[in-house]
Amino acid sequence: MPLLVDTGVLYALADRRDAWHTRVRRYLGGHAATLLAPVTILPEVAYLLRERIGPNAELAFVRSIAHGELSVEEVQLSDLSRAAELMDTYGDLGFVDTTVVAIAERLKVSSIATTDRRHFASVKPAHRDKFLLVP
Repeated sequence: MPLLVDTGVLYALADRRDAWHTRVRRYLGGHAATLLAPVTILPEVAYLLRERIGPNAELAFVRSIAHGELSVEEVQLSDLSRAAELMDTYGDLGFVDTTVVAIAERLKVSSIATTDRRHFASVKPAHRDKFLLVP
């Protein structure tokens, strides 16, 4: 089963100065799962890479997607409806996080690779009691 990833994990992989970099690299190095990125996180990751590291980091990210090193999960209309429900229920969760949750629910994913413990730990997913947040 693929590992659903959030923005922070992909950013931490690229930025050696990020506080999560070592933890994320170790975790992902020990797991052979395909990384599955919701399409909604891609602009956020690209923006952070460009602004904080530089255009070459953003370009490397786009190339990694184009070469299939990262799988991308499209958002469906049902995901958008669920995201709106989640935004209404959890006022501090924005569009990107709620689409990650909606996609996780649709795919019946139990784990989310994220550095955002505060937001994802607060959510009660529809298909289980809580998400396993890794690393």
